[in-house]
Amino acid sequence: MLTDIEREALTLSLKIAALSVAGSLPFGVAVALVLARLRFPGKALLDVLVHLPLVLPPVVTGYGLLLLLGQNGPLGAWLERSLGIVLAFRWTGAALASAIMGFPLMVRAIRLSIEAIDRRLEEAAGTLGANRPWVFVTVTLPLMAPGLIAGGILSFAKSLGEFGATITFVSNIPGETRTLANAIFAFTQVPGGEAQTLRLCALSVALSVAALLASEGLARLARSRIDPHGA
Repeated sequence: MLTDIEREALTLSLKIAALSVAGSLPFGVAVALVLARLRFPGKALLDVLVHLPLVLPPVVTGYGLLLLLGQNGPLGAWLERSLGIVLAFRWTGAALASAIMGFPLMVRAIRLSIEAIDRRLEEAAGTLGANRPWVFVTVTLPLMAPGLIAGGILSFAKSLGEFGATITFVSNIPGETRTLANAIFAFTQVPGGEAQTLRLCALSVALSVAALLASEGLARLARSRIDPHGA
């Protein structure tokens, strides 16, 4: 059985991961469409910026967020003064950091799904009188569903395991920002915390494996509905 502290960390991690995916998914779709369909000066730079969190040390990303969105940062000070929004050292800031760390995985999965779409299907819908928004909703969006599912769940799994960026940006505050990863780190620093560390490590592994299996299973189901003979 999990203790109250462990249950609190699990609940907070799930809430942060869910918010990070929900908040970043519309932007992930938009960026994936831009990278997959458009040609413009600076496209390579945009691609680099999107994938930069994958190769940067996570603490660098977290420190950058702290400089920008901390209460003394230019954007953070403006948000607090104008809108009363504080992200640093808050669970919402952890969701933002997790979303940024998982964003490259989300965009890549969605982009690959978009690039696999046969453009002739969209063109055929257009010749039948459908405008571009309707073509996107009725043709493009269903065809990119496997990528949406895979990208969303991969980002969710990444958010569950995020540590470096979150602990740098929002610290490790019990009840506020102590996620599973932060709790594991905290228990490793406490004499006699080995049992709690092992339980949370096992729980983290189980959640990650379940998320990856769900991603593959749901994406396969979506592909089978789109093309029953090709799945």
